[in-house]
Amino acid sequence: MQVYVILFNARTDNEGIHTYRLADRHIVLMFEAEDDATRFALMLEAQDFPPATVESMAEEDIRGFCDTAKYECRLVPEGSLVTPPEQNVERTTWSPEGQETDVPAPAAEPDQAGSSADAEIERMRQQLERLL
Repeated sequence: MQVYVILFNARTDNEGIHTYRLADRHIVLMFEAEDDATRFALMLEAQDFPPATVESMAEEDIRGFCDTAKYECRLVPEGSLVTPPEQNVERTTWSPEGQETDVPAPAAEPDQAGSSADAEIERMRQQLERLL
C-alpha cells in the first residue's frame, strides 16, 4: 500500500522526515490520503517549519525505516483531521542547513509549566489513539 509522509529537503543528502515526539518516542505519521498529508504539511509551514514535501512511499518501506531508527509509525486514515501540536520541541536533531547537532526548533513556544507539556502530550496521545 502506498502512504504519504512529510519530508523536509526531499531527495537531498539532508533529507528529514517529520515525526511527532511523544515523551521519549518519535512517531512517523503515514497518511492514506495525499490531501490530508498536504493539509498537515501546510499547517507545519504555518508554524514556521521549513517548506515540507509530501512524498508517496510504500508502507512497508516506512515501517522498515521506523524499525531501523527505533521510531514508531501510525497510519492516518483518509479524512482524519490531524493537527500539529501547539508546542514544538525546543531543539531538533535536523536542520535545513544540514547540521547534525541539536538546533533550535521553529516556532517553539515557552513551556510555562510542566502541566502544559503534560496536557499537550495527553492531547497528542488521544489524537493518535483515535487513529487506531
